[in-house]
Amino acid sequence: MALLLAVIGIYGVISYLVSQRSREIGTRLALVAPFEGVTAMFVRHALVLAAICAACGLSAALALTRLMKSLLYEVSLADPETYAAVSAGLIVAAMLAVYLPARRATRVDPVEVLCAE
Repeated sequence: MALLLAVIGIYGVISYLVSQRSREIGTRLALVAPFEGVTAMFVRHALVLAAICAACGLSAALALTRLMKSLLYEVSLADPETYAAVSAGLIVAAMLAVYLPARRATRVDPVEVLCAE
């Protein structure tokens, strides 16, 4: 349940941030940047941020499991499969959260985006 809430939260925040940058997307498209290039730029940026956040989260999780050792019953302190699955799930959620709004924003006419602001 916590993983689902985290994925929904990440998707909501990142998609909101991408939608706030629609003026930048419109400007890039008006300057004849390729649709795929603009979308790839946003996805690359999100991948870097998600990897940094996953590394920080993994290090914090490893540190906190030592402190919570008494609360963990029949679970190893370092469960690499769980850490990898959770990290991969959150990174995929971040990628989708960027890709879908960026793709949607690149499909709009750049003149409409620039005039709407």
